[in-house]
Amino acid sequence: MIQSDLGPDASILQTRQVRAGMAGWFRNSPEVEVTASATIPVPYRLKEDLHLPPAGTAGLPPAIQNIPAADTQNHRDQYRSSLTQQGQQGNSLVEELCGHHSTADQQRLPETLFQLFTELIDAELSEELATGWIDQLQQECSPLDLQDIQLLRTRLAHSLEREIPVVDPITTTPGQCRLIALVGPTGVGKTTTIAKLAANFHLRDQHRVGLITVDTYRIAAVDQLRTYADIIDLPMEVVSTPREMRAAIDRLADLDLVLMDTAGRSPRDDVRIQELRAILAEANADEIQLVLSSVASTSSLVKSAQQFSRVGTTSLVLTKLDEATGLGNLIPLFRNCELPVSYLTNGQNVPHDIESAHSTKLARIILGMESARTV
Repeated sequence: MIQSDLGPDASILQTRQVRAGMAGWFRNSPEVEVTASATIPVPYRLKEDLHLPPAGTAGLPPAIQNIPAADTQNHRDQYRSSLTQQGQQGNSLVEELCGHHSTADQQRLPETLFQLFTELIDAELSEELATGWIDQLQQECSPLDLQDIQLLRTRLAHSLEREIPVVDPITTTPGQCRLIALVGPTGVGKTTTIAKLAANFHLRDQHRVGLITVDTYRIAAVDQLRTYADIIDLPMEVVSTPREMRAAIDRLADLDLVLMDTAGRSPRDDVRIQELRAILAEANADEIQLVLSSVASTSSLVKSAQQFSRVGTTSLVLTKLDEATGLGNLIPLFRNCELPVSYLTNGQNVPHDIESAHSTKLARIILGMESARTV
């Protein structure tokens, strides 16, 4: 069926079982989803006598029902010749069915690269990105190296590692109060992340820590942070205007570290972004860390990074790694955003489920070589 639709050089890349829509859901009726490509050469796994459906098969265009299968160069020439004889353009339907070019001069992917390609698709990398990396490996690796799947995985992880900028975790200086603000869209986990940071710095590292919240918009947001402050035994200030911000900072000036929780802002809400910018300007924060959820779409991540850059963001915190089915959406974020990653979180447990970012580990997690639960 795939070859009938996409041409004789089409290949199946991945199959998985899915439910058949709402009606199928209630009937518990599974379907099979097939991912195929007319342009990516992969090892031919079927028997040699399996070709296009026989002449006259329903579903094939009339123009190609009597054309021989094109599994060999000779057949492919006949394939093109037959179309030409029937008045078709040799570079129209043929090129469409054969993926816009003949694969006669292309080397089929080694089994190891094909396996690696399917792993990248499973990790929810785009086909374009996965294809680019596979092509790069095929060009750079020797034939002997191409036989070692583990070596290829390692080289791919190193390649991605170089694209992930990271920054050292928050540090404190004796006798100097550092103010760290967390900003980001709604629902990304800013308050929980602040609670994790505060608990670790206070309980584990024995630093004097204070909290400030300007999240007076969300229902019970102040109560949520105050509950954490009471449990950890930390001073907390509630701020709603730039003037109150300066007074709150003065009251906490003798501490080692002050963590600021801000209200979630939509990247499309320019007015709210400007309000946040005014408050942060009054606070004069040492760092402004942008918190983004790893389950968000690629476009949402990139757009958020662009919009929040207007408030002076200095680094990234990536949350909810444990909830993402794949993390390929993070790669375009790294390529379009110059902010380094400071922390990763993978759960709701306070003070656990947070770790400073390491490019090696994050690359392996993104590529599906390591579980996010190991963070």
